[in-house]
Amino acid sequence: MTLSLFFFYLFAIVLVGAAVMVVSSRSPVHSVLFLILAFFNAAGLFMLAGAEFLALMLIIVYVGAVAVLFLFVVMMLDVDFAELRQGFLQYAPIGLVVGIILALELIMVAVGFVVTPEVASASAVAIDPTLSNTEALGRVLYTRYVFLFEGAGLVLLVAMIGAIVLTLRHKPGIRRQDVGAQVARTPAMSVENVKVKSGQGL
Repeated sequence: MTLSLFFFYLFAIVLVGAAVMVVSSRSPVHSVLFLILAFFNAAGLFMLAGAEFLALMLIIVYVGAVAVLFLFVVMMLDVDFAELRQGFLQYAPIGLVVGIILALELIMVAVGFVVTPEVASASAVAIDPTLSNTEALGRVLYTRYVFLFEGAGLVLLVAMIGAIVLTLRHKPGIRRQDVGAQVARTPAMSVENVKVKSGQGL
């Protein structure tokens, strides 16, 4: 057994075990911690496959931002998960249908690779073997697909602004900044000259 094959089995076994613990843990905090462990092992598998860009993105974006943020939210909010699980059986049929559809799609992809293995090697973009994975992706994204890449960024920006606008609630009685009123202020409105008599205060 080679060293790379040993690490493949090690990462794969830990990844499957962590994934099982994510869905079977009773505590959501433990589930998030196992999810972070699963992300790290998946990044190790990506590194073994030569996809270092996906491995680093998995650690930086998902582990460093999404999973940690979710962990902080779960720990800061006192959510009653027992109450949330009460309506689980109502949505079980919908979850079963979605699971069956996803399983069929995965089976179709696997069968497609077995029946026509040349599809995986066929690429619409010429790949330069001298370039690293990250540099090749960057050249493709910022040259051939630059408009689609910018469009996706614009869609995400609009979605973020829309989420902020929809969830922003102005509470009464809280002083807020009024830029128009600040700009319209004059020295006469801001400064008041008072002649104070000797020996007396304001």
